[in-house]
Amino acid sequence: MSPQTASDALLEGLNEPQREAVMHGEGPLLILAGAGSGKTRVLTHRIARLVRDGEARPSEILAITFTNKAAGEMRERVQGLVGNRARAMWVMTFHSACARMLRADAQRLGYTRGFTIYDEQDSVRQVKACIDELDVDPKRFSPRGIRRQISDAKNQLLDAEAYRLKVSSFFEQTAADVYELYEQRMHASNAMDFDDLLFRSVNLFELFPEVRDRYRRAFRFVLVDEYQDTNHAQYRWLQLLTEEHRNLCVVGDDDQSIYAFRGADIRNVLDFEDHFPDATVVKLEQNYRSTQTILSAANAVIANNRSRKDKALWSELGEGDPVHVRELEDENAEARYVVSEIERIVDEGGSRDDVAVFYRTNAQSRMLEDMLVRYGVGYQIIGGTRFYERAEIKDALAYMTLLVNPSDTVAFGRIVNSPRRGIGQTSQARILGYANTIGEPVWDVAAAPEQVPGLAAAAIKAVGRFMSVMERLRERAESGAGVGDLLQELLEETGYVEALQAERTIEAEGRLENLEELVAVGREYDASAEVSEDGEEPSVEQFLQQIALFSEQDQLRGDEGIVTLMTMHNAKGLEYDTVFMIGLEDGVFPHSRAIEAGDLEEERRLCYVGVTRARRELYLTHARSRSMFGAREWNMRSRFVDEVPIELTDRDEEAPTGPAAASTWQGGAAAPAPAGAGASFSLGDDVVHANFGEGVVTGMEPGGLVVVRFASDGSERKLMADYAPLKKRG
Repeated sequence: MSPQTASDALLEGLNEPQREAVMHGEGPLLILAGAGSGKTRVLTHRIARLVRDGEARPSEILAITFTNKAAGEMRERVQGLVGNRARAMWVMTFHSACARMLRADAQRLGYTRGFTIYDEQDSVRQVKACIDELDVDPKRFSPRGIRRQISDAKNQLLDAEAYRLKVSSFFEQTAADVYELYEQRMHASNAMDFDDLLFRSVNLFELFPEVRDRYRRAFRFVLVDEYQDTNHAQYRWLQLLTEEHRNLCVVGDDDQSIYAFRGADIRNVLDFEDHFPDATVVKLEQNYRSTQTILSAANAVIANNRSRKDKALWSELGEGDPVHVRELEDENAEARYVVSEIERIVDEGGSRDDVAVFYRTNAQSRMLEDMLVRYGVGYQIIGGTRFYERAEIKDALAYMTLLVNPSDTVAFGRIVNSPRRGIGQTSQARILGYANTIGEPVWDVAAAPEQVPGLAAAAIKAVGRFMSVMERLRERAESGAGVGDLLQELLEETGYVEALQAERTIEAEGRLENLEELVAVGREYDASAEVSEDGEEPSVEQFLQQIALFSEQDQLRGDEGIVTLMTMHNAKGLEYDTVFMIGLEDGVFPHSRAIEAGDLEEERRLCYVGVTRARRELYLTHARSRSMFGAREWNMRSRFVDEVPIELTDRDEEAPTGPAAASTWQGGAAAPAPAGAGASFSLGDDVVHANFGEGVVTGMEPGGLVVVRFASDGSERKLMADYAPLKKRG
């Protein structure tokens, strides 16, 4: 087969921009690949064309992906196009490529070829050892929080000395001390963590030009997928590798850049043409996944971002159904509505396997999970754990269990050193062993630790402190404290919340949100629990039994397929016939943290990712009020809903645009206004909010919005005057 014929075969079925990208010769190439536009096909066909047309030998091609799974799929597809010649190519992740390079030249940096690669747990363990060595308080400076600082520094290519020059707070100065020692200990252990693989590879290229030049000659064509997710270290590594031959092809979508919290830098895409002024730019805008209505909604929302490359998705799959926008009374009504719609879809011949529900934070899954279990609908959670199986939830429930069952050794073993209190496995074994020997409840034995044979003085002191807290909590439980209040006190007094706050990580923030949701579950129980038929009063025991039975029922599976639940961050790269995006209220999505930090553009990109996962039907739901962090709030409808043109939706065109007055929208019953609602406010009014306390009115906005700054934490919140539990003082 001639090269021309081979190329023709490779171009078959491609649209014009896809062909242009595949046929591009030498020089920098930016492929702006919109959602569902066939980017993987373009990448693999481009690799195959370079080989078949003789522009590159297979060994001269380096193709980079972000996950091993994506690398495997790409390798398989390239092999299907060029046969066994694909084996000579490097088709792998950044970390795999860097590790292979470092194995060959590690000795230049003072490592041996057999260096160890530490995973996250190993790395945290090493950080913890350094914290102990420096006599730093691990409760105040958590190993995970310090490790995150070190990781962020390495992704910015800052060594310990450079990091120290950039920091100011006491926490960061302490992190710099730990970073310096951590590097010494890692080097002495002949070990690298995952961030080191990139950091040391950049060091290798910068310090040893002969190594850099060897790889420049070896890889004449470099292709990178998901370029919008690259960080500074990855950008620099690619720059060093390609700045001579400049045959760098990057594929990405700035509109799907949603991982800034992991260090991804959207500027790598936005500034590509500044770095390579002669770059060819190809836009892939034809979408092969969704209806035009869904794509038009996505285009309209993302057009509100300023930092982006202009493009608009289009489809030949037809207009399709309008976007379903629904306002519900509260999160209970929202969950009921979603589940009933899923069942309607199944009744009409659809499959639960083709349905997904997206939410902004993991804590939002709880109400939905409760409702799905109640209706017997099977479900799975992608990228997360079922609510009652999450470690922090199991810990909190284990604390409650021990309060009411002092003989529960499993609950005791789970919580006695969580958070860490210096009560290690040996001390725990001695306490449990002694309890078994004398036949007493583990609680009673732990309450008198000085009587436990072989227990060290430090352990006696730590166990004593722990049990004095537990005794106080048991008194509160026995005095009839509500479950919600008891959970709140328990999490505060045991130091559990403090330990998570000290981590200073996104993951810890998510765990705190889950615990706040559990407190809300307790408060719901307190509000709705009644004396049972056999005369049993509502109690902690009854609450725990309810949770246990729920969790057991949770394991049941129907044979009608399962619905998929996930956060919007986990939705990237997936697609479903029907997508529900729930909790579309300002403060929920966009998240309050993003609003306060001015990160609305990334939140909007996250919304765009969610919308473009839907193939045929898209539901956007929001609630008039929602229980958030243990308190009920009245929220504005998300600005993202209002950015979808009304003609693309099935909502009433005459419906008011503000979220407060939509009492008849979609047939919903009017929500009763809270006591005191409807009051008129003026600038400077002193006010009191049922949850946030005292504040002052600092602004008035159209649509019945009042802006209040609260004295308790100095926060400023926008509230609906007609719906918020807000009153003038005096």
